[in-house]
Amino acid sequence: MPATAPPVSLTLPPLDRQLSPFTGLTREHWCAYADYLLRSAHRHATEDHANIHLPGANSAYGPRSDSLEAFARTFLLASFRMAGDPGGTGWIADWYARGLDAGTNPANPDRWPTPGELGQAKVEAASLAVGLALTRDMLWDKLPQRVQEQLIAWFETVIGEDYPPINWVWFQIVVESFLASVGGRYSDQDIDAGLAIHDSLYRSQGWFADGPERAFDHYVGWAFQVYPQLWELMAPGDPRVRARAQLDGDRLADFLDDAVHLVGANGAPLIQGRSLIYRFAAAAPFWTGELSGHTRLSPGVTRRAASGILDYFARRGAITEDGLLSIGWHGEFPGMKQSYSGAGSPYWAAKGMLGLALPADHRVWTAVEEPLPVEAGDTRRLIHAPGWQVDGTVADGVVRIRNHGTDHANAGVKVADSPLYARLGYSTATFPDLEPQSLDNAVVLMDSAGQTTHRTGFEYLGQQDLGGVLAGASRSTVNWISVDPDAGPDHGSGARGTATPGPEVTVVSLTRGAVELRLVRVRGVDPAQEAKLRIGGWPVDAASGIASTVRPVPGFGLRLDDAGTWRRDAPHPMGESLAIPWIGTSGVAGDGDYAAVVVLAGEEAAEAYAVRLVPGEGFGFPDGTVLTFAAALEFLSR
Repeated sequence: MPATAPPVSLTLPPLDRQLSPFTGLTREHWCAYADYLLRSAHRHATEDHANIHLPGANSAYGPRSDSLEAFARTFLLASFRMAGDPGGTGWIADWYARGLDAGTNPANPDRWPTPGELGQAKVEAASLAVGLALTRDMLWDKLPQRVQEQLIAWFETVIGEDYPPINWVWFQIVVESFLASVGGRYSDQDIDAGLAIHDSLYRSQGWFADGPERAFDHYVGWAFQVYPQLWELMAPGDPRVRARAQLDGDRLADFLDDAVHLVGANGAPLIQGRSLIYRFAAAAPFWTGELSGHTRLSPGVTRRAASGILDYFARRGAITEDGLLSIGWHGEFPGMKQSYSGAGSPYWAAKGMLGLALPADHRVWTAVEEPLPVEAGDTRRLIHAPGWQVDGTVADGVVRIRNHGTDHANAGVKVADSPLYARLGYSTATFPDLEPQSLDNAVVLMDSAGQTTHRTGFEYLGQQDLGGVLAGASRSTVNWISVDPDAGPDHGSGARGTATPGPEVTVVSLTRGAVELRLVRVRGVDPAQEAKLRIGGWPVDAASGIASTVRPVPGFGLRLDDAGTWRRDAPHPMGESLAIPWIGTSGVAGDGDYAAVVVLAGEEAAEAYAVRLVPGEGFGFPDGTVLTFAAALEFLSR
């Protein structure tokens, strides 16, 4: 184990409000953060630099895996830093050259486990291969032949290995492509099979699912969009690269058109999906667009998005006083740990620093920052593949999605709701309640014991822009789930268990800005289940400056005559307490239609939002927009 060196300090240059009027950050700030993260992590390295034993929890794979992970992921960051400034980063190359030797030396008792010995090493091998490819002149070409041969032998253990049919296929593709470039063995069959899986996971308009389920999250950007472009840089002469360059480039550009609408004015990326401890890795696809030339965003918007994301986390404790990245969102929050998470895992945030591979005179660094879409005006957008309707409001800078297409499952599956996938809403200002059974953006039936139903496995009914009001809908036979305590590791999906079916519930979200008119149709209630209806709003922290409200719509449907606020006075990833407002039935819910107005807005505005019935016309939104009854009820009756 290492003897920890003295701490290092972070020194940032002055903010530059002329070049970066929104964030003040320049390339020099990014370099300072990168060097600080690297030097701080290096303090925990073994004497031979092969393993970085960061303080904190171990993953399910143990300390040997976690120390390799910390080396590989910080090396990825180091490679971006070196590629963009080869003349000023010799100290980084020298430091990692020692570790690459010791980690792959078969005579070293503290060597790394190979990808053939440990599944997680397959992931980390990709970071090493990408980093070596990007810094070939600086590092690989200067390694002694013995070390090159050690690395080749270590990488070659991926050949013929099984990889799960998710974003992992890219780890094999980039490693074997690197092997091909340095005279190692590789398998065209492995690469072709990985590309086929990648294409099978493509859905539409730049969006991939991370596997055969409805799993849409940040992996779309930081994996499925980043690796094809890095692969093109690694293997420009490969005929497969040339054949699909335009296809992959167009997919990236399409994705970025959506992704830029999912960043809040505070710099926060959408808070949804697994592996959120990777934090500013969400900036990676923006940089990749500039790196590859496949983007329709201006360089000023690209840097605004990426710098905003970095700045959001840097200002909120993501980097500890010791210069490390903890498991959490803002500061450390152990409850965000998933089974594969160890102390080195958060350093996949390195992907978000890919822009450092671009030199200081690149247009993305010299252009003046421009506003994000949500800073330029209210935004409305439908994203079909994940079933999201996007509403951003310039008044508070918040981006919200209402979700009728994503649950990390498939239609008909009966499992508990995954907090990070199956909620009806996610935003850039609220963190989902991490308990699977919750009123967070929910429409649930609650039994006499206080147990609530789950919607996972729902049928996605589609989405549409109804003249400025966005509509999305889903339907499911909801289930009470008695979770199996031995349901398996947490990889994002909802927990499995015994399902007790409830009634059929259809939910329609009709949204304009901060306001959602949530229509609910319940069919097939069993009075013996004695279930009450609960419609829950957004989860907010008291100190957030954001307010969440839920109200009935007088005159429509069955009565919602009960209300309250669910509270948890305990830390969560964004604060110290959590509150979720709700309305519902005081007695047993009956078959019929219900309506609620669900609002997330700045505290000074939230109470003013309401939806009213306009006799003979439809539903009137606060800005005067009227949605006809026929248009609204068509979705409810699908």
